[in-house]
Amino acid sequence: MAFPSAPGYGNLPNGNFSAVIYSKKVQLAFRKSSVVEDITNNDYFGEIAQMGDSVKIIKEPEVSVQPYKRGTQITAQDLDDEDFTLVVDQSNFFAFKIDDIEAAHSHVNFMQMATDRAAYRLRDQYDQDVLGYLSGYTQSALHTNANTARTTAPGTKAVASAGSDELLTTMKLIKGSFANITTSSAGDHSIPLAPRLPGATAMPTATASPLMVIARMGRLLDQQFVDTQGRWLVVDPVFVEMLKDEDSRLLNADFGGSGLQNGLVINNLHGFRVYVSNNLPRLGTGPGTAGTANQNTNFGVLVAGQDAAVATAQQINKTETYRDPDSFADIVRGMHLYGRKILRPEAIVTAKYNVA
Repeated sequence: MAFPSAPGYGNLPNGNFSAVIYSKKVQLAFRKSSVVEDITNNDYFGEIAQMGDSVKIIKEPEVSVQPYKRGTQITAQDLDDEDFTLVVDQSNFFAFKIDDIEAAHSHVNFMQMATDRAAYRLRDQYDQDVLGYLSGYTQSALHTNANTARTTAPGTKAVASAGSDELLTTMKLIKGSFANITTSSAGDHSIPLAPRLPGATAMPTATASPLMVIARMGRLLDQQFVDTQGRWLVVDPVFVEMLKDEDSRLLNADFGGSGLQNGLVINNLHGFRVYVSNNLPRLGTGPGTAGTANQNTNFGVLVAGQDAAVATAQQINKTETYRDPDSFADIVRGMHLYGRKILRPEAIVTAKYNVA
């Protein structure tokens, strides 16, 4: 009973006159938006039938151009038919049951609510896994940000010179990538970032700025002849906060209006569609860990690329409702089956960073 009684008041002592009402309006948990569908493609894949399927993708053959002189005897080159493989080996499921008595007496539709939540959880896990995969990291447990460097490649690598994470070393931005940072440190540590504030007249010597990182990502893609159309960048909320602090009239205009949200936030910044996500890889205490000293345990990861860089194939293979043989209840279960593959590692740039 919510109402207290005065000392000595004995009328209706059990408080049964005040009923407890359960609202039919259910509080829904906040949901993160998935960005993977917007930054990957499924151009190469047909329908998935079962777990363990693999898809072979044939690469465009390289053709050499030779100088010609009058009378030269021409020898035709043999064309390569090199391919690589995507393996559909990722599968997650959910299962829950609603007892008949619970369904009959409940004032809300628990089956519908739980099914909606299960679908979201499958999608969120898919987003976390794929963002980690294309950034070179893997999850240590489901429903967590990827936090372990990936050491094995599913299927075969698209480019033989790529590392075990299927990425190119030259496309990974680290502290040593920025010559303006002169503090002594191991060059492979995370990049200490700080916004460029009004009045700055010289390059920083201990940090880089968020826009410097984005510009360098664009340059690396340009040097790999990556198409300027369809470029994207996924950042986290910590990086976005520093972007908003930058001394940039461009950003002041771009971040007006409806403000920030998970998903697409800017249509064009240095040639990138910019997305913000909470599902990017983060190691240790994440990118919010302050410090300009060597950082290789606490940092976040940003990733940029082009629409043709990564392919995904996904489907809910089975969703079904059936009677529980051991009780009077309905069981709902579903499975999500998918695969992912880095097709063009030269079209992916990563950067590990922390707040300076």
